[in-house]
Amino acid sequence: MKRIVKSNEIPPNSIISNGFGKTDYCDSYRIIKQTDETIDEITSRIFKMPQWIITLMKVRNGIVGIFGLKTGTNETVKEATHYPAGSKAGYFTVIERNANEIVMGEDDMHLCFRLSTLIDRERSFICLTTIVRFHNVWGRIYFLPVKPFHRLIVKSLLKSF
Repeated sequence: MKRIVKSNEIPPNSIISNGFGKTDYCDSYRIIKQTDETIDEITSRIFKMPQWIITLMKVRNGIVGIFGLKTGTNETVKEATHYPAGSKAGYFTVIERNANEIVMGEDDMHLCFRLSTLIDRERSFICLTTIVRFHNVWGRIYFLPVKPFHRLIVKSLLKSF
């Protein structure tokens, strides 16, 4: 079983917070893993979501859609060999990238978030980092029930890698 290490700090050399501004929430989970895979291959593998996560996302979309929040699509996630800025990686839009990291995210009326897949080849780890900025009290209220599911999902995605 892979050991997952949690931190509340952004990894060194990460580009996740470039231009993001104030951060109200941060978590980062990593596993030790040596691999020759590209960051695009790693991202594709990590975001091969099991059915229980896909179902959970559909339930979430059904609930938040009532309140006018972004729901994304219920389409099957398409894999790519390269995720340029503006494309979709998993369910989320690629904001920024380099050879070692892909930063995805969404901006909505209640909050903005970024999710990063990062490989640190010198230290042999793969890291998933999330940062969130709340726009109002509704963002904080929304995130209360989402946070435990978020943590569970991120750990599950890393364990399956």
